[in-house]
Amino acid sequence: MSSLARPANDRVIAGVCAALARRFGVSSTTMRVLFLLSCLLPGPQFLLYVALWIFLPAEGKSRAAW
Repeated sequence: MSSLARPANDRVIAGVCAALARRFGVSSTTMRVLFLLSCLLPGPQFLLYVALWIFLPAEGKSRAAW
């Protein structure tokens, strides 16, 4: 299994959908469409996206120890 990190290339906004697509083995376009469709449902989708943007490391960068 691959590690979950936002890719340096294939980003549209922050690379969250591309990272999730890579992790689950689907195309990034499919993941983006699924995210947009999920926005039609009530829920905290945008908050989750922002949280993943903040907490997922960028590819090729190491995280500092807390």
